[in-house]
Amino acid sequence: MQAKKRYLLVFVSCAFLAYCYFGGYRLKSEISVTEINFLPDFVDLKAIRTGSAIRHKERPISESTNECRMETCFDFSRCHKDFRVYIYPPDDSLVPSHSYQKLLSVLEESRYYTNDPTKACLFVLNLDTLDRDRLSNDYVRNLQIRIQRLPYWNNGQNHVIFNLYSGTWPAYAENGLDFDTGTAILAKASVSINSIRSGFDISIPLFHKKHPEKGGEPGFVISNNFPLNKSYLLAFKGKRYVHGIGSETRNALFHLHNERDIVMVTTCRHGKSWKDMKDERCDEDNKEYDRYDYEVLLQNSTFCLVPRGRRLGSYRFLEALQAGCIPVLLSNGWALPFAQVIDWSKAVVWADERLLLQVPNTVRSISPTKILELRQQTQILWEKYFSSIEKIVFTTLEIIRERLPKQTPRDGTVWNNSPGALLTLPQFSDSPLQFPFTMEEGVDQFTAVIYCQLGSLVISSSPLYRLIISVARSKYVARIIIVWSNDKTPPPKGRWPSLPRHVPLTVLQFSSDPSKPSISQRFYPHPLIQTSGVLSLDEDTVLTTDEVNFAFKVWMQFPDRIVGYPARSHYWDDAKGSWGYTSKWTNDYSIVLTGAAFYHRYYNILYTEWLSPLLHKTVEQSQNCEDILMNFLVSHVTRRPPIKVTQRKQYKEQPPSGGRSPWNDPDHFIQRQTCLNTFAAVFGYMPLLRSNLRLDPVLFKDPVSNLRKKYRQIELIGS
Repeated sequence: MQAKKRYLLVFVSCAFLAYCYFGGYRLKSEISVTEINFLPDFVDLKAIRTGSAIRHKERPISESTNECRMETCFDFSRCHKDFRVYIYPPDDSLVPSHSYQKLLSVLEESRYYTNDPTKACLFVLNLDTLDRDRLSNDYVRNLQIRIQRLPYWNNGQNHVIFNLYSGTWPAYAENGLDFDTGTAILAKASVSINSIRSGFDISIPLFHKKHPEKGGEPGFVISNNFPLNKSYLLAFKGKRYVHGIGSETRNALFHLHNERDIVMVTTCRHGKSWKDMKDERCDEDNKEYDRYDYEVLLQNSTFCLVPRGRRLGSYRFLEALQAGCIPVLLSNGWALPFAQVIDWSKAVVWADERLLLQVPNTVRSISPTKILELRQQTQILWEKYFSSIEKIVFTTLEIIRERLPKQTPRDGTVWNNSPGALLTLPQFSDSPLQFPFTMEEGVDQFTAVIYCQLGSLVISSSPLYRLIISVARSKYVARIIIVWSNDKTPPPKGRWPSLPRHVPLTVLQFSSDPSKPSISQRFYPHPLIQTSGVLSLDEDTVLTTDEVNFAFKVWMQFPDRIVGYPARSHYWDDAKGSWGYTSKWTNDYSIVLTGAAFYHRYYNILYTEWLSPLLHKTVEQSQNCEDILMNFLVSHVTRRPPIKVTQRKQYKEQPPSGGRSPWNDPDHFIQRQTCLNTFAAVFGYMPLLRSNLRLDPVLFKDPVSNLRKKYRQIELIGS
C-alpha cells in the first residue's frame, strides 16, 4: 500500500512538472510575442547619447504633434481674410536677446503686423525662444509655465516658434527645447530631415548675433568679376572639437590640408578649459591656424567647406554664400534652410562625412561652367533671402502663406531667380511674362496718369490742357487718367479737350476717400490701368509728343526701370552725417522724378501693398516725397539705377502770375532730405544707385533726310 502511494505521488509530481514546463513555456512565448509588438520598428537615433549622463530630462514630443500637418494642426479659418501676424505684448520681467528683439522689430514694422489678435492668422511669442541651450546667458527659464499663461496659446495652434539653438552639452538634442511646442510651427535652425515635419516646420539658417536687422550687406562677388581660378580650390578655418559630437569630421580635416590649393586649418583654442582637454596636435594646429586670415580665405577660395559643428548647422554656411565661395556641405542629414522652395543643387555641393577623403576629387571634377553657375546662384540666394533677419523672417512667412487655401504658390523659377519670391507678388499675375523682370516683347501701348494736386484751370492756354493734347497725339497711348487730388470739384466733361475716340479720358477723384493717402493716389493700382507701361505726369509738366514717344521707346527696352526726364541726385554729407538731396546738374543722377517718367504698372502694386506702413506714414504726413519713395522701391527691386532721357526744354514752366513754385522753395528740399534719410533707415540701407547714362535721340542719327526722322522736334533743338 505504501509503495502504491509513493508511485502515485511520483506520477502526480511528474505530471505537475511537465505541465509547468510546457504550459509555462507557452505562457512565456505568448507574453514575449505581445511585448515584441510594442517594440519600435527601428532604432531611435535621437535617443542615442554620448558622453556623461544628462542631468535634465528632456520634454518628449507627443506622437500627435510629431505627425502634425497643416490640415490637422492649423486653423485655416483665421486666415481667410488676410495674412496678419500678432505679437504678444512684451513681458516687463524679461528682456529678449538682441537678435530676438530685431526679429520682433522687423515684424512690427512690416505689412504683416496687426495689433488685433482677432485679425491674426499667425501668432509670435514675446518670449525669447532663439537660444534653448541651458548654458547660454540668453536661455529663458520656466518657459513652459510662461507659455501656458499666454491667452491665445491653444496648445500652439497657429503659432510660429523661432529657434536657433536647442539642447546643450553633451547631446545637443534637436528636441531639447525644454518646453512643449504643441502644434506650433517650428522655424528652426540645424534641423534634421528625420525630425522636421514635412510641409509644416521650416528650416532656417543659423545667423550671428551681429546679423543685420534690415537691408544687409550685398554679396562680395561683383557681377563683372568672376575669376574661375582663385588662389585656393578648397578652404576651411574654424574650431576643432577634441571629443564629442561633431569632433569626428573636424578632427580629420588635417588630412586634406596641403598648404597649396587646399587649406584646412583648425584650432582647439576655444572654451574655458581647452588647455586641459587639448590633444597632441593642438599646438601645431593652432600655429597653422594663425597663419591664415579668415576673410582672405573666404574671398580667395572657389569652394568653402561647411562641416557640421556641435549641431548640424554652421555659421560658415551664410558666410560662404555671401562671399560667393561655393559651400561644400559636410553635415549628413541636415535639412537645408528653406529647402521647400530653394533648389540648393544650383548653389551648393553635397559631400558625405564618411567619405571625407573623396572631397578634393569631387570638387576638382566640377567644370568651370558649373562653377560659374554655382557662384552666381550663391549671390542671388544671399541677397534675396539671407542677407538680413528681415529677409529670413519674411521668407518664413511667405512659405507659410503659400500653404494656405486659395493662395497661389510661386514656382521654383520665381524662388530661385532674381528678383526672388519676396518681390514677386502672386496676386498680381500667375504669368511670369506680366512682370517687369520677364516681360515679353511686343508691348506697344501705355496708360498716362496725370496727377492734379493744384486744381489747375482746364483752358486751352493752361499747361494741363496742352499736356493732355500732347499725350493724346502719341500713337502709343491707350488711355489718359486724371487723378484729381484737390478739394475743388473737377471741371465738367465739356471743359476737357476733345480727344480721338480711341483715347478715352477718365477723371478720378480720391480726395474724399480717407483710406488712401492723397499724395500716393497717383500710384494707386486702378483697374483701368490695363497696359504694362504707365506714364506718370504732373499737371504742370511740359512735354511734346515726340518726347513722350521717345521715352516710351526707351522704356520698352528697360521695362523694369524708371525711364524719364527730370533727374535728381542723392549724396552723403560727411559734415552732417546724413544723406543729402540736390537738384543741381551734375555728371550723374540717382533719381528720376515721376512727374514725367515711365514705369511698369506692377510697381503700383508693390508701392501700395508691399511697402512698410512706416514709409506710407512718412509720405502721408509730409504730403511729399512719394516720387522719391517710388525710386527707392524700383532701385531696391532691380538693384539698378533709373534711366534719364534728354529733352528739348525745361521740365516745368514758371508758375503763372508770378506765383511761387514749390520747386524753388528751400523748405521743400529740406523736407525731401528728411524723407531721404527716413526711407534709408526703414529700408535698412541706401538702395539708390548713381548713373551717368543719358539716352539722347540726337545720337541716334541715321542717313535720311531731316523730315523723315522719328523725333524731329528734339533733334532740331539739340541739347
